Amino acid sequence: MNLKDFFIGMSQNQFLNTTAKKYGLKLGAQSVVAGTNIQDMIQSVKELNNNGISATIDNLGEFVLEESEALNAKNQILEVIEAIHTNNADAHISLKPTQLGLDIDYEFCKQNLKEIVSKAKEYDIFINFDMEDYGHLKPSFDLIDELSVEFDNIGTVIQAYFYDSVKNIEKYKDYRLRIVKGAYKEPESVAFQDKKDIDNNFLKLIEYHLLSGKFTSIATHDHRVINHVKEFVKENNVSLDKFEFQMLYGFRKDMQLELAKEGYNFCTYVPFGDDWYGYYMRRLAERPQNINLMVKQVFNKRTNTVLGVAAGAFVLGRLTKKRKK
Repeated sequence: MNLKDFFIGMSQNQFLNTTAKKYGLKLGAQSVVAGTNIQDMIQSVKELNNNGISATIDNLGEFVLEESEALNAKNQILEVIEAIHTNNADAHISLKPTQLGLDIDYEFCKQNLKEIVSKAKEYDIFINFDMEDYGHLKPSFDLIDELSVEFDNIGTVIQAYFYDSVKNIEKYKDYRLRIVKGAYKEPESVAFQDKKDIDNNFLKLIEYHLLSGKFTSIATHDHRVINHVKEFVKENNVSLDKFEFQMLYGFRKDMQLELAKEGYNFCTYVPFGDDWYGYYMRRLAERPQNINLMVKQVFNKRTNTVLGVAAGAFVLGRLTKKRKK
């Protein structure tokens, strides 16, 4: 098993996700998660805003299989929307349909999403539907199709590792889209496995939407991709108001500030909440450089935080010992 598969496996382990909540953000996640409550998160967003950076806020939550959990998540997101409005924050919402009940009942999930999108519409706040693994792809797109009949403040994500991504980006070109490489382990039958193929498709999708789409959010920490986009928009006279760069909270802070100062639209993906473990492990799985980035950032601060592989190994080791007892 390679390192990516290891971290993805850990991110999908419900027992580890549940147990990790007990530790708060003590396993290194405090450097990449903006607190566990709305107040702390808004403070982080306002700091970003003061530096010319907008935010997309993710109220973390996974393995939602009870209606009560989905309703709690919905109410929390509604509170976040109110907090964005009240604090006049430059921010919008990113959410996962599974957190709102997609694995429980489609219509139940749709009603929860409709309530959120409707409230956000009142305040002119955009809602982004994050895409998850391949099994949730079709129902998530179905939800977008249905809600788009009534609302125009929604968009979604196109994952470059899927073969169908070209078809989907053409279908949803009139939407605001975030383009990513993809963060789940998918079979060869539906997704590219080779990094080079994924990278090539990633650039292809970005270029297509920059030229033909509504608004493009380019989610990457890779300076080579960023430099490629800079050259591409110049050569093709793409207006700066047609796209933004996106990075994750806590990653490459200097580059985030630099791009904003250069005049590019920049948006930071800001996760918060105590259900942080799955998100954290997928960030480590996405690219080995993420482990190095977090280790450098934390040890530069001379903290005692354990990051990267150690974070996962620590939790796993503790749990294993307890089970043996």
